[in-house]
Amino acid sequence: MKNINLGFLVSHGGSNMQAVLEAISKGKLNANPCVLISNNSNSQAIEKAKYFGLPYYHISQKIYPDIDELDEIILNTLKKHSVEYLLLLGYMKKLGNKTLQEYAGRILNIHPALLPKYGGVGMYGKNVHEAVLKNKEKITGITIHLVDNDYDTGKIINQCTVNVLDNDTVDTLSQRVLSKEHDFIVETLVKITNNEIIL
Repeated sequence: MKNINLGFLVSHGGSNMQAVLEAISKGKLNANPCVLISNNSNSQAIEKAKYFGLPYYHISQKIYPDIDELDEIILNTLKKHSVEYLLLLGYMKKLGNKTLQEYAGRILNIHPALLPKYGGVGMYGKNVHEAVLKNKEKITGITIHLVDNDYDTGKIINQCTVNVLDNDTVDTLSQRVLSKEHDFIVETLVKITNNEIIL
């Protein structure tokens, strides 16, 4: 079993990051949480990072309008904190080329649908669940995939299904998928540390 150094990129709530941090603190996941980067200074993830004593930074285009400089700052922050694997857990921005190259094959994103369905530009958060309900799908789910330089096109690492109920609304489906995400991201990381999933 290997021990992995994790970095987190989160834009909003950070509940998946919290699930990972709790799993580490309870000894369920053999990993070291290293740093949170958020592009949103009001992100609840920052409050969660404070609670767990995790170093955190607000790094965004508001502070660094130049895309290349932003990319370099993010990369340098990750390297400074010895990050080995990068988790995008509700991060709403594309990563820059330097960060993508440095961490190629070690950046994981969680997506609230069964890719390749319901992926791509604009397919995030409630937009995904609206599309699933509109198309009268009976099953949706969660995909964890490697990140490349396009939206939701990287190699799929792990997937699980979630049933769509007849009376589901966007809110009820969104909540049920999210609660499943919390367990699923931890299960997937455990498999990586046990070499059951090879990236």
